[in-house]
Amino acid sequence: MKTSVNLLLGLTLLAVTSCRTYDRGPYLPETPRTPAYETTERFVLLDPGVQRSVTCSGIQERVLPDGRLEVIAQIRNRENRRIEVQVNCVFKDQNGYSTGDETPFQTLILTENATEQVRFVSMNAQARKFTIRVRQAR
Repeated sequence: MKTSVNLLLGLTLLAVTSCRTYDRGPYLPETPRTPAYETTERFVLLDPGVQRSVTCSGIQERVLPDGRLEVIAQIRNRENRRIEVQVNCVFKDQNGYSTGDETPFQTLILTENATEQVRFVSMNAQARKFTIRVRQAR
């Protein structure tokens, strides 16, 4: 008697749990909580810590004689303490799509209330837009 009750309970549990895993897809993509700033903005802060501590006081861009894009950003420490951040640049074509030219993250040490310039140069002449990204150094 105990065996048949356990078997019946096990089959019922299996039937209930297997119905929950049935996939009824396809699904629409979920909207992210934050907008896709990396596709629209030229300067983005990737962490909450750098949102408090870092700002960009100016960006200068120019096309070099060989067609490559040069970008110089003035990154400012808003804190009254020394901070360490990492900065990189993603170069994009005229439509805003990545050209595959992305610089590695470089460490930047900002002293109290200091402004430092960071220079990036694209590797090819396809780059017309860019996004400079800043994150906390790990």
